[in-house]
Amino acid sequence: MELKRSWMFVPGHRQKMIDKALGLNADAIMLDIEDGVAPNEKDNARQLIGEALGHEKAPHSPARFVRINAIGHARMDADLEAVVRPGLEGLVCPKVEAADEVRKVDAILTDREPKQKMARGGVKLLIAIESPRGLLNAPAIAACSPRVCGLMFGAEDFGRELGDVRKPVQRRGALEPVGDDEQVVDAAGSRERRRRALERGHRVPRLHQEDGAEELLFGRLGHRPLSSSPA
Repeated sequence: MELKRSWMFVPGHRQKMIDKALGLNADAIMLDIEDGVAPNEKDNARQLIGEALGHEKAPHSPARFVRINAIGHARMDADLEAVVRPGLEGLVCPKVEAADEVRKVDAILTDREPKQKMARGGVKLLIAIESPRGLLNAPAIAACSPRVCGLMFGAEDFGRELGDVRKPVQRRGALEPVGDDEQVVDAAGSRERRRRALERGHRVPRLHQEDGAEELLFGRLGHRPLSSSPA
C-alpha cells in the first residue's frame, strides 16, 4: 500500500478550493461533506464533489478521498449516492466507534462498485476515531476490513466527549491550549475529570475501570504504543 504522508481537508461546497486542491502536491485530499459544510450547503457539496471526481486525474496528483457524514445518519446515504463513482479512491468515515459500522460501509461499497464499473475493493477507508469507545475498539476497527487504510485521531471531538479536559499552559509569555500529545493525567486525575464531565451534563461512555484503560484515554497519545495494560 502506498504511504500517504500529507492530507488536506477541502470544503466540498467551495468550487475554487476544490479546483485548486485537485492539482496540489499533496498525497491525498479529503473533499468534505461533514463538519466543514453547513447543513444547507451539503447538497451543493455533494454535487460539486461528484463532478470533481469525474475529472480526469493528472499524473502525480493527490488521491481523492471524500469525508462523508456519520455512519448510520440519513445524510450518509445521500453522500454515498453522490460520490461512489469512478474517480473516488477512498472515504473518510468520521466518529466511528465499532467495527460493525465499518462493515456496513464496506457492504454498501461492495454492492455499488460493480454497478458503477469500479474495481471491487478499490475504494479505501480512512477511519476517524473521535470518542473513548472508538479508541478502545480501535484494534478491532483497524482489522475489520481490507479496505481500511488507516486510522486518524479526532482530538477535539474526543475532548468534548470527556468534558474538554485540556488546560491552558504558559508558554513563551502567552497562554496556549495543551494539545492531545501533551495531555498527561494520572488515573486518579482521569476519574475526577470524568466525574466533573458527567456533572456538567456531557455524555461520557462507561469505561473499563482498570488504571491501564484510563491511562490509554488520558496518556501521552502518539508518543508511545497504545496499550490496555498499565505501564
